[in-house]
Amino acid sequence: MIYARFAAAVDELKNYGGVPSPQESQLIWDDIWHREAHNSTAIEGNTLVLRKVRTLLDENRPVGGKDLKDYMEVLGYAEAARWVYSQARVVNGTAPGSTPLGKLVSVAEIRNVHQLTMQRVWAVAPHPHASPDEQSDAFRRHDIRPFSGGMVPPPWVDVSPQLATWVDTANSNGSAIIAGKLEPSEIPIALAEMHSLFERIHPFIDGNGRTGRLVLNLILVRLGFPPAIIFKSSRNRYLTALDRADKGDLGPLAELLARSVIDNLNRLIVPNIAGPARLVLLKSLATPELSYQALRQAASRGRLDVSYSSDGTVRSSKLAVDAFLDSKYSR
Repeated sequence: MIYARFAAAVDELKNYGGVPSPQESQLIWDDIWHREAHNSTAIEGNTLVLRKVRTLLDENRPVGGKDLKDYMEVLGYAEAARWVYSQARVVNGTAPGSTPLGKLVSVAEIRNVHQLTMQRVWAVAPHPHASPDEQSDAFRRHDIRPFSGGMVPPPWVDVSPQLATWVDTANSNGSAIIAGKLEPSEIPIALAEMHSLFERIHPFIDGNGRTGRLVLNLILVRLGFPPAIIFKSSRNRYLTALDRADKGDLGPLAELLARSVIDNLNRLIVPNIAGPARLVLLKSLATPELSYQALRQAASRGRLDVSYSSDGTVRSSKLAVDAFLDSKYSR
């Protein structure tokens, strides 16, 4: 059962001091950053493939002759995601940002996330129906047509009070989670309910999906979890899960979020707690003294014992890396 696996992951996380900070595991956080910026924008129709997203973000160099709008969407999302990741809780009960314990999010922060996400793309491709009062940090002043599944967002005049209530609920849930009043197995349902309700409020004229996923990740990292990534390949499943959540069934969305968090826990935590012989992602074994590129080169030359999975993922172990270093320095 996925909720039991999530609860077990939470217990493991507590036992080992929480998620390492972006400074402690920069390569893994960068990999999550690339994947989130690619997949979250791709869900909304962005055409850049992951390889081009990496080049754009790492080298600030657009490749591929795509529409400028596509590049600006990724850059804006990536900037917002960097800020979100900077809020990761790295010490039990505290966060590096100014948000107090249990206060996971504010209305001002939601508006800031939306501004970071949308201001670049709207500078080159403004929303065709946005009024001067509907800029990248302002709530919509239009009513939204019913969605295909039948959900009707609230009238625009109700957005501000409903979002304020949503923030109060999110912070209340955060306090309950941090205080241990919510069972770990119940957390995915709470996360799904928060995300679903945010999307139903639909506070902005555009960019609600991207902003909603980033705000969800802001909540996750301030709780001490890694961010969740909804992959482009799961787009239809994700949209169906949101539709079912609108109708009162939170299970599919909660399962999707739980699996994503567990996957990124394995990226961030398992390499730090694995026994010396346990296979982990090769990238997670990189250090400031031994780069990922050096590990890949050693593997390609047969000097580092690695395992290749069917999807091309490369894994190795601390034991294998130690053996490589011993052979390297004994020569």
